[in-house]
Amino acid sequence: MPKPRLIGTLSEKSLHAALKAYLTQPGDLIETSLDGYVIDILRGEQIIEVQTGNFSAMKRKLGKLLGAGHPVRVMYPLPVGKWIVRQTGNGELIGRRKSPTQRRPVEVFRQLVYIPHILPHPNFTLEILLTHQEEIWRDDGQGSWRRKGWSLYDHRLLEVVGKVTLATPEDFLALLPENLPNPFTNRHLATALKITPGLAGKMTYTLRGAGWLAEAGKKGRAGLFER
Repeated sequence: MPKPRLIGTLSEKSLHAALKAYLTQPGDLIETSLDGYVIDILRGEQIIEVQTGNFSAMKRKLGKLLGAGHPVRVMYPLPVGKWIVRQTGNGELIGRRKSPTQRRPVEVFRQLVYIPHILPHPNFTLEILLTHQEEIWRDDGQGSWRRKGWSLYDHRLLEVVGKVTLATPEDFLALLPENLPNPFTNRHLATALKITPGLAGKMTYTLRGAGWLAEAGKKGRAGLFER
């Protein structure tokens, strides 16, 4: 596991830029053009893309770059430690507290559900960066009524504390718990991992789409799956 690295004070809308700064090595090309796309980091022949948002936005880009024979490494930050920072509308600090939410690598399937066909490509690697982040909320009246006018203004990187590399079928399947029955249902998976049935469904959908899970009939109305 890599040594934690403090990033420091970052600019507005800073998470993507901070991760690029953290990942960049001497000799890397930054924001360079390749095959009609702007690449975050080009290291020799390897493409490194930082993705802080929805994976559906990069589906076509990944397909084109991998199809052209480029090795692509996608870096996805997962906040395993998060602090909520509340500010006034003009950025003055109101308070800061640690969020009790504990996030785990299996949550990446909320995004992988958009690109199951990409995962088996031999030139594709996903790295989940385990991070500590600050989530900046501003009382500026621009947020939705559900947020009572508060806006989610920024995500700020504090440090990277580890990573999980997913490159082979074994890497992805290792995110399934060992105590699953064979075959198993989404309910079995949700119970074993203590996640929602919805997330369990995204996991099985993605792993089936990648060709690493097979359908094994039904148990009542529930689908059965096996490795």
